[in-house]
Amino acid sequence: MKVILSIKPEFANKIFDGTKKFEFRRGIFKNTAVNRVVVYASAPIQKVIGEFEIGEILKHDLETLWRLTAKHAGISEQYYFSYFADKEEGYAIGVKNAHLYATPKCIKADYNLMPPQSFAYLADVGD
Repeated sequence: MKVILSIKPEFANKIFDGTKKFEFRRGIFKNTAVNRVVVYASAPIQKVIGEFEIGEILKHDLETLWRLTAKHAGISEQYYFSYFADKEEGYAIGVKNAHLYATPKCIKADYNLMPPQSFAYLADVGD
């Protein structure tokens, strides 16, 4: 099963160039059958640009999570702690086998969705 995540373009690009190996989230999907993330690059791109396989999902207090992921976070420590400012723990979704689509897709036309605030489940369908 897949989920679609809205990700800022600068971070989405780092996922696909291999420099960001963790996608950080304040909350996460509960369905354990989810094994792939479809990436919706938010404004100004506003397109579905690729997907990746989920590696390990880490959940820790913020200091521990940063220590475990900092080397491949793709974000600064300041941004990380600002993002999680009102949280005591966070999630890091491991990125494996990222695949950038040759042609970006329209979230409305191709998925019949509006951009999700956090995530949306997708049925397994071919690309």
